[in-house]
Amino acid sequence: MKTTVGTHKLPGYGSTLRTSRRLTEQAVKLVSRSVSGRMPDVEVVLTNERGMAELMVAADIALVGAADRRALKRATQESKRIARGAQARAIPRLDGSTLILINADKHPTPADFAVTLVHELVHAMQFSRKGVLERIVRDTRDGLGIERQSRRQAREHEQLVELDENEAHSREYLAEKLVPGARAAA
Repeated sequence: MKTTVGTHKLPGYGSTLRTSRRLTEQAVKLVSRSVSGRMPDVEVVLTNERGMAELMVAADIALVGAADRRALKRATQESKRIARGAQARAIPRLDGSTLILINADKHPTPADFAVTLVHELVHAMQFSRKGVLERIVRDTRDGLGIERQSRRQAREHEQLVELDENEAHSREYLAEKLVPGARAAA
C-alpha cells in the first residue's frame, strides 16, 4: 500500500501540503484498521474547483476506456457540475488504486480536512471489495452514454452507493483521533 499526496494547480500551499501528508499517513492507518476491505494504493491530490473538474474528467475517461467526443463532452459537463458542490471525490482506477481529489479551498482548517479525508479513505477501502469496481465502471459507462445498463442494475447501484455513503459517514468519528475537535468542525 503506497500513499502519495500532492497538489494540482495550487501554488503557495506548502504548509497545507505538509499538514495533508502528515494527516493522510495517520488516517490511512486508522481507516484500514476500522473498515473491512484492503487499503489500495492511494493518491491524494489537493486542488481547486477547476482542477478537480479537470482531474475528474481524466479519471473517468481512464476508467471507462476509449470514449468518443460526445462521451468526453458529457464527462466534462458532469465533472464541472460535481466539482461546484463537492468537497472531495474518491475515484477508483483500473489498476486497483484510488485517486482522492480534495478541494483545498473548502477546507480552511486541518479538522475539516481530516473529516473529509477519513470519509474518502473509507470509499477507497470500499472500492477493493468484490464487484464494486465493475459496478462503478458499468455505471460510469452508462452515465457517459457509452453502454446502457438495465434499470435493475441502476437501482441496485444507487442503493449500494447510499449504503457506502452511510458507512463512510459513520466512520467520520475517526477524524477526532487525528485532530482533536474534528468532529465538532464537521
